Formats: sequence, C-alpha cells, structure tokens
Amino acid sequence: MKKQKKKELQIIAEKQKKLENNLRKDSLQTVERLLGKYETDYTGLTLDDVEEKADEFGKNTIEEKENHPVINRIKEAVINPFNIVLIAVAIITLITDVIIPERPDFSTFILVSAAVVISGVISFSQQAKSDNAARQLKNMISNKIDVIREGKVTEITVEEVVPGDIVKLASGDMIPADVRFIEAKDLFIDQAALTGESVPVEKFATATKCDTITDIADIGFMGTDVVSGSALALVLTTGSNTYFGNMAQSLEGINQQNSFEQGVNSISMLLIRFMGILLPVILVINLFTKNDIQESILFAITIAVGLTPEMLPVIMTSTLAKGAVAMSKKKTVVKRLSAIQTFGQMDLLCTDKTGTLTEDQVVLEKYMDPEGNESERILRHSFLNSYYQTGLKNLIDVAIIARAEKQGLNYLKTEYTRIDEIPFDFVRRRMSVVLQDSKGKKQLITKGAVDETMECCRYMESSDGIVELTEERRKAAYDIYEKYNQDGLRILAVAQKNDILDIETFKVSDESDMVLLGFIGFLDPPKESAKQAIEALRVHGVDTVVLTGDSQGVAINVCEKVGIDPSNAIDGMQIDNYSDEQLKAMLENCHLLSKLSPVQKQRVVRLFQENGHTVGYLGDGINDSPALKQADVGISVDTAVDIAKETADIILLEKDLRVLEEGVVNGRKTFTNVLKYIKMATSGNFGNALSVIIASLFLPFLPLLPIHILLQNLLNDLAQVGMPFDNVDEDYIQKPKKWDTNDIKKFMFVFGPISTVLDVCCFMILWFVFKYDTMELGNYFQSGWFVFGILSQTLIIHAIRTDKIPFISSKSSTQLMISTGAVVLAALIVSFTSIAPLFQLSILPPRYLLYLLALLALYVLAIGVYKRIYRKNTGTWL
Repeated sequence: MKKQKKKELQIIAEKQKKLENNLRKDSLQTVERLLGKYETDYTGLTLDDVEEKADEFGKNTIEEKENHPVINRIKEAVINPFNIVLIAVAIITLITDVIIPERPDFSTFILVSAAVVISGVISFSQQAKSDNAARQLKNMISNKIDVIREGKVTEITVEEVVPGDIVKLASGDMIPADVRFIEAKDLFIDQAALTGESVPVEKFATATKCDTITDIADIGFMGTDVVSGSALALVLTTGSNTYFGNMAQSLEGINQQNSFEQGVNSISMLLIRFMGILLPVILVINLFTKNDIQESILFAITIAVGLTPEMLPVIMTSTLAKGAVAMSKKKTVVKRLSAIQTFGQMDLLCTDKTGTLTEDQVVLEKYMDPEGNESERILRHSFLNSYYQTGLKNLIDVAIIARAEKQGLNYLKTEYTRIDEIPFDFVRRRMSVVLQDSKGKKQLITKGAVDETMECCRYMESSDGIVELTEERRKAAYDIYEKYNQDGLRILAVAQKNDILDIETFKVSDESDMVLLGFIGFLDPPKESAKQAIEALRVHGVDTVVLTGDSQGVAINVCEKVGIDPSNAIDGMQIDNYSDEQLKAMLENCHLLSKLSPVQKQRVVRLFQENGHTVGYLGDGINDSPALKQADVGISVDTAVDIAKETADIILLEKDLRVLEEGVVNGRKTFTNVLKYIKMATSGNFGNALSVIIASLFLPFLPLLPIHILLQNLLNDLAQVGMPFDNVDEDYIQKPKKWDTNDIKKFMFVFGPISTVLDVCCFMILWFVFKYDTMELGNYFQSGWFVFGILSQTLIIHAIRTDKIPFISSKSSTQLMISTGAVVLAALIVSFTSIAPLFQLSILPPRYLLYLLALLALYVLAIGVYKRIYRKNTGTWL
C-alpha cells in the first residue's frame, strides 16, 4: 500500500515538473508565436474550433477518480485486522451466548457487533472526507467568465473554457485556467490560496525568468483572483492539466492512515497471531486430558472471547471523546478523533510561515536614510506620497499610513494640497505626487522599486547634507538596500525634488535630478506568542520545521526572530535535484524549506515520515492541502480555504501555536491512557492463557467454566471503564509517545508470566491447602481462581497506570477508583455470598480472603521488582 501511494505521488510530481516546464516555455514565447501554437488570434476561436477542442480536452473541470461502488467502500471500511478479531468474537459469542444456551443472552453479541459497526462507520466517513476534498476543488471553479470568440465578447461558464480561448479579466474575476497574459493594465493577482502569501502580486504581459513557478509575471493560475486592473489572456491548459488540477489529483487515491491507526492494526495482527497459536494448544490439551470434545471446544471458544480486548473500542472512543471535549474548550475542533492521539505521538510540526509565525499583515518595519540611519523624515515623505495619491491604496500604502499615524503625523493631512501626480506603471515601477504647502512651496515626492527610483536620482541626503550621488555613494546606498533585502524586508526607495516652481503639468520626464531620501522596509512581523509557543513545543519534544512558498530571505528573518535555526535552510529549487535518500539525510538537520510548491511540501512531509517521525502539518491554503493529507495529523484554521479545512483532521479557531501545545499535552494524556489499557489487556490475557494451559495439563476438570470466563471478562471490562478519565503523571507528557509493537510484545511476554506465576501459587493453595483436588470439589477450585483473577486484574490496572507508588505518590482519577472499587466489591459478593450458585460458583470460606490478600501482596512486590528492571532497561515504564 505504501509503495503504491509513493508511486502515485512520484507520477504526480513528474507530471507537475512537466507542467511547470511547459508553462516556463510558454511564458518566454512571443505573443504571435504563442497564438500560432494554440491556433488562435486576437479575435478568438471559431465555434468549430471550440467544438473540436472541447472534444479533445473535455470540460474545464477537475477530474475525480471514479468512486468505488458503495458496497466495495463498505467492505474496505469494515475489513481490517482489528475488526476481523471483533467479527470472530461476535461469531463466537453468538454461538456461546445465543445458540447453545437454553436462555439466549444477546448482550455481549450486541456490544461486540456495535464495536464493528462504529469502527466501520468511522472508516467509511474518512474515505468520504477524502472524496469530498477533491470535490471541493472542483466546486471552487464553478463561475462565469468573458471570452472572445469569433471577434465577439461572450459570457460562458468556466467549464466551457478550452485551450486557445482568449479571456478578458477584470477586478473580481477568478482566473479560470492556467493562462498567459498578452495584455495587462495595473494588474494585481491574489495568489494567497495557492502560495499562502497575503500580498497581491503584480502581473503583466512581459516575460520574466523566475525560480518559482508562481512568480512568473506573465502567467496566471487557475483558482487565483484578480484584485485590481484588467488583462487579456490566452488559455494554455484547462481542468486537471492545470497547476491547480494537479494538486487535486494528489488528494485522491489511497487514504493515508495516521500512525495511531497503523499502531492499532499492528496490535490487532499481534492478537490474531496470538489467538491462532494458543487456542489450538488449549483445545488439544483439553481434548486429551478431559476426553470431552464438546466441552473442550466450547471452553476453547470461550477462552478466545476472554483473550480479546473487546473494550479497546470503548476505551478508545471514550478517551478520544473526552480529549475532543477538552480541546473544544481550547478553541480547537476535532474532525478526526484518532488525530488526538496522533497529537501525543507527534515529534515534528511542519508549518507554513504566514499567519502562523507571523501576523499575516504588511507592517512598515524600517525607515532609514541612504546611510542606513533611522530617519523620521523618510517616514514623513513616504506618508505624503501614500496619503495624497488618488489611485488604489495597496497594502504597502496602508502600512505606511498606519505607521505614520502611530508616530503622530496626522497633522500632515491638512498642511498640503495635491497639485498633480504621476501614476504607477510597470515600466517605471514607481509613482509620484506633487504637493504644495501653505506657503506655496511645491515638491515632487517619488516612491517605488529601488533600482527604478535610484536611476532618476542625481543627489542623495546624507549626514553632511545634500551631496552628489557618485558611483561610490550609489554603491554604498545599494549595499544598504541589499543587506536589508537579504534579511527579508521588502525595500522601496523614496526620493524628492523641490526645484519645480515653473512646472504646471507634470510628466514622467520630471522624475529626474532627484534627491534620494532613503529607504522604507516592510515585513510581515512575527507574532509575539510564536517564540514562546515554539519553545514550549520544543520542551515537549516537538521540533518545528517551516515549509513556506515565500522567499528564503524573508523566511530566514522570521525564523531567527522566533527561535528556529535557519542555518541549514533548503531552497525549493534545489529539492528536485536530490533523490529521496539524499533529501532524507538533509532534512534531519533542516528547520526551514522555502519556495516550495504544493507537491514538494507533500514530498517533504512524506520523507520526514519515512525517517521515523510522526508529523503534524499546519496550513490554511490550497497549496497546503496535499501536505495536510499526507501528514499524520493535518491541522488547519477556521479562516482557511474550504479545501484545507476539508482535508484537515483538526481545525483551530485561532491560528496560534500555543493552542497546538495544549493539543499535544491532551494527545499524550489520551495516548497514555489507551497504552495503559493495551499493555494491561495483552499482558493479562497472555498470562491467563499460560495459566489455562498449565491448569489444563494437571487438573482433572476445567480450570474455569465458560460462564465463569464470560462473567470474569465482563467484570474486568467494567473495571476499566474509568480508565479514559484517569490522571496521567507529568513525566509521561514531556516527550512524544509512539506506538511500539515490539515494546508491547516484550511487556506482554515478561509481565504476563508474572501473573501466571501468581496464578500457579493460587492453584497450589486451592489444591494443597484447601484440598480442592477432586472432580466433586472442582467447582470450589474454579470459584477460587475466578475471584483471584478479577482481583489481580483490577490490581494490575493501578500498578500499570503509574511508575510511582499507586494511591500514594500517584493518585488515580475518581472515575477509575469508582469503577475498580465497584468491581472488587461485586467479585467478593459473587464469590462469598449466597448468590454464587446463580453463576455456577461455590460459596468460598471466609479464611480464603487471607490467602487472597497474601497473594495480592506478593503480586504487588513482584510488580515493583519488575518495574525497576523494566525501567532500567528501557528508561521508562509506559
């Protein structure tokens, strides 16, 4: 299954690489040649052309894999190792409790059958969720768009768009396919859902070479939105052949099991093998020693029921439900219950940068002169440029105005009058305003890209006043720009010109002989809580790795501020050059990967998993969906795009890492309580099986009757119902907890025989001290072992739950004390009072209580010694 999944992902990655190469080639083609390639022109396709292309390429929709018939999906949901055990037990209880007895008892059969149904429903719903994830992508592009066909503008549905169509785009439109812009005016595209970055990017009809596919200036991608401006674009690819559609395919296919579900399956297989070996042995021994075929078969079948931890689904569901309620109080919605336990196992959190580590907003971070000194004069002129312009105020203008208002520069709003402006365009990459103060003084203030603004400057402002911008000074100023740009700030230059008294109408040519005032730098600032939260996760054994589509400089700056080591950062353009094995070795020392595509994010998560990590992934964009699905636990936020929320296992109502820390602690408490039950159930059942084999070899009668086994099993199960609510020692939540089937085997094979030794001691007391050594007194023997089995199993619950001294150094929860106390009382009443015959038991003499207490004290001593030995060898108890 893993190989098949890996192969599917490799095919998708190869398809994406081919897709990216084709887009890069089309980006660099001349418009005329590209129109010829797609057999179209500015008048658009003819209706005959459209019909042919529709037949060839199909509808412009995201193709979904054909869903399996419902019956097959039900079969896949129900047939798994643990359910096989439960189904077998259900059949056995149907025989022993319903068919054979004169008075049928349906309770056990109904309980076990319900566990199978619940497990199947959960699995079925998970597969349905996977299908819905892909369907969400399809639904996102149901819209209308204007196209030019046969020289006329026509409105059609997005589904009808074909390669070669000429589409007209305006503010508010969603781009319907992967397109090449052939005309663009003041075009800004919101690619946040695709890249995770909140700042709209400018696009135009000029080809550029970029490392990252989404940075190509003349390519637009399906699913992104036009924020402002207009464009004419040629459709290159549609439907599943788009960059967007390729992501949808990575969400389909094999449903990824998280590490918890894999652990449950491994335990189930262990139990199946365990039953497969021991049951035939028990059956054969009793056939030879008891000479009663029917009784021996019935006894072996009943033992099978006793060996199965049928309370596991109940314990898991109760524990998970309790965890979900606790997390809901912490503004966390759990969609997939098993993800709570995976939280506890998680040792690596992969997260995007924007909005998680940062505030997801543009903030003016620096305002400095050309020598790098902070200067409020730069802030003042930047404010005048942004406030008095009449065009669209983008996020950068908003950030400048907000910072100036915070610094008390509001008075400037009334001291100037706008005379004229020179709008921004993508050739100059700057914009200017002409202002006049109350004294009649005019000034031209320009703000824009560093290269384009500096080229119109002849002078610069320095500590010595206004000086000529020589090559040496120009280089020094440019070095200041590059330094902060590499630190992750987005830098703009600000310039001024005062000598404009005789100018009435301003032109681009007036942007000359200007004075370079300095630079302004913008950043999406780190959250104040991020560093503290990352450190708290680290203390709990969870390492944080940043996977971002942003540039490396910006990401490094943020990582350094929040306490993440960026020293071994990997760029997305490098990743495809490495094999899986090479990259796996590099990832172990890497905490930052930048400029990643969605499929690359998914690959990184998969390789971390192959390195043995339990991986959580926190993301909120379309670009995060493949990685969210791949991760052991996918985490998104309430404000995320629908597809991210559909794919995730857990939804945060606040995008804050502190919430995750609380989730980790809850997950570890939940996991520890389930692990307590599994270790207790497997070791106890193994010990009982060995005891049954020994007893069957030497006793002339059955060591227990079927009704005794079923009643003992029921009481033991009831004793454990308080376990989901049990307290967990602080030591157990400090480090990640993982499923380790080998460790459970070791625990079972060592701890189980300890209980067997005590059972043998009980046999000897009943046989030699009380003389229950004949067929006639066999029922007393059975009654004695029956009550000891319940009391010892209840004692194990409290012994296994902590590394400390039970009841003294580590107190059980009230719920567990009540459930175990009630079962102990019930066992004593059933064994020592007149109701014993109702369950085919004999009333035991009161002095047997003294021997029970002595045996239990010996059991406690043996457990204490074993704990020391086990802890010395493994370093931990649970």
